[in-house]
Amino acid sequence: MKFILGKKIGMSQMFDAKGKIIPVTLVEAGPCTVLQKKTKAKEGYDSLQLGFIKIEKKNKIGKSMKGKEYRYIKEARTEDAGNVGDQVNVSIFVEGDKVTVAGISKGKGFQGGVKRHGFHGRNATHGAKHEARTIGSIGQRFPQHVIKGRKMPGRMGSDRVTVKNLKIAKIDAENNVLALMGAIPGHKGTLLEIRG
Repeated sequence: MKFILGKKIGMSQMFDAKGKIIPVTLVEAGPCTVLQKKTKAKEGYDSLQLGFIKIEKKNKIGKSMKGKEYRYIKEARTEDAGNVGDQVNVSIFVEGDKVTVAGISKGKGFQGGVKRHGFHGRNATHGAKHEARTIGSIGQRFPQHVIKGRKMPGRMGSDRVTVKNLKIAKIDAENNVLALMGAIPGHKGTLLEIRG
């Protein structure tokens, strides 16, 4: 399994072979360093731990971070024969590959039922006043409390979102940039996990 960490740069567009415009998201992927290799014999499963964006300032590195001075550290279950200290970059992918991208979506703050869950709101007639976007009744006489899981206003966004089957449109190996067809969760600078 191919795995790399990246940072969202933003959206752009490019032309395909037929001259059609395709929307792409640019991602700065790697280079990542293999920090730890876990094996079935020792830890009970096979995985590689990758570090992305090295911390340069010495005063930002704590005692517990010795040997792992990276801003982002993630682990991927894989049986790849990687060793500690190896570099992982965009060269592991090929143009046309399908990848799965996971990241944290944009936070929207506290939102009402109409925006958060797609409720259509109340009617504007028949004596309704100041009720346009309220959620209406939230329960019945029994059991006299709001049932868990009821769709109500609340914090929206900042969820882990996974987008599958994104095609790699272009690879810029010199600058470690991937151009992925379509949209990816998060704002500019969001940490992304890219699996092939």
